[in-house]
Amino acid sequence: MRDDIERLLDRLVHASVVERVVISFAALFAAILIGGVLVFISGGFASCRTGLDLAGMTFCYNPMQVYYELFLGSLGHPLGGNWSPMNYSLATTLRQTTLLIFAGLSVAVAFRAGLFNIGTQGQLIVGGLLTAVTVLFAASYVPGGFVGTVLLVPIGVLAGAIGGGFYGAIPGALKAYADANEVITTIMLNFIAVGVTSTLLSWRFQDPDSANPQTRPVPEYAEIPNVPFVGFSGRMDFSLLALGFAAVLMIFVAWLLARTSFGYELRTSGVQPEAAAYGGVDEKRMTVASMTLSGALGGIAGAFWVLMQHGYWLENVPPLGFDGIAVSILAGNNPLGVGAAAFLFGILSSGSRSINTATDVPPELVGILSGLIILFVAMPEFFRMIGRRFVDVDDAAPARSAGGEADD
Repeated sequence: MRDDIERLLDRLVHASVVERVVISFAALFAAILIGGVLVFISGGFASCRTGLDLAGMTFCYNPMQVYYELFLGSLGHPLGGNWSPMNYSLATTLRQTTLLIFAGLSVAVAFRAGLFNIGTQGQLIVGGLLTAVTVLFAASYVPGGFVGTVLLVPIGVLAGAIGGGFYGAIPGALKAYADANEVITTIMLNFIAVGVTSTLLSWRFQDPDSANPQTRPVPEYAEIPNVPFVGFSGRMDFSLLALGFAAVLMIFVAWLLARTSFGYELRTSGVQPEAAAYGGVDEKRMTVASMTLSGALGGIAGAFWVLMQHGYWLENVPPLGFDGIAVSILAGNNPLGVGAAAFLFGILSSGSRSINTATDVPPELVGILSGLIILFVAMPEFFRMIGRRFVDVDDAAPARSAGGEADD
């Protein structure tokens, strides 16, 4: 039994990219099949006027319609008539994709350094609030219009990165110099972030004209602008420029990890910390630097959540940081894979709303369907990550001292 498990882990760890893609699609197909059966059987216990009569029971839910709404509804029903590529459903999907790319990259960087950053949510919250406050303050000294956009958007994103990076550096320093478990400290810091930002909001930054717990809105020209003529409407709270920036950042992080000495040291510290220390890598400095970079990416997610989606900071921050953990695992902690994983999560998020609108399937069952797909698709990569801790990976392509190839 143990030999079989070891052989299976060894097969997973040494699977090629093509094999991993095939496994992911097979897992997706299995999840759809099992989820479809679950939806169909659940329909037998629901009440409806019309349905499929079978064996004396009426089955109310059509699995084909549910999956049609889940996957094609998230794109605005491209097979239907009068479809526009600038529709609201697609904007919702891409907006969620954009934010999850930042959150997924944040978790992936820490994973590659051998650290488990559960605190991306807290870093996102801190970065988002600092973005809103900084932009509101800087707007008093910056002219409006195009000049204001060019100056305030980078300032806001930089403020988010600094806030998230600082908040990420705290568990990094605790890990490096006090040997504190980063899983525990980042979880605790998530709660602290919620409490501190809520206190600061009510004490200093609450919008006096709103009953909701939120900051004053940033000037309209300080929000992420839309692309003229080919962009989505401003009412959809999504900008192609933001998605383009996320794609560029994704490529930059992949290059940073694969082609620079910093990335080589970070990856080596995560895979073989003893060898990294023997080779002269300062383990403590690398731990702090990795968590700072991870936190900065989480803070950028918060900055875009403010500047693209709302235009102000809300106390009720969605769990994008926690979703980023699943995105990173699904992508195998590969920065380029984060984009595809984030897009799948965007489809599931937007498609779930489409199901709720077009069918009578309860939201709880839709959540189970989405969870099944995430679970099935992510599990092979999760077990592959676990297997790397127990299986000898020395026969993988050797990394070069000047950066080297990515190890996966």
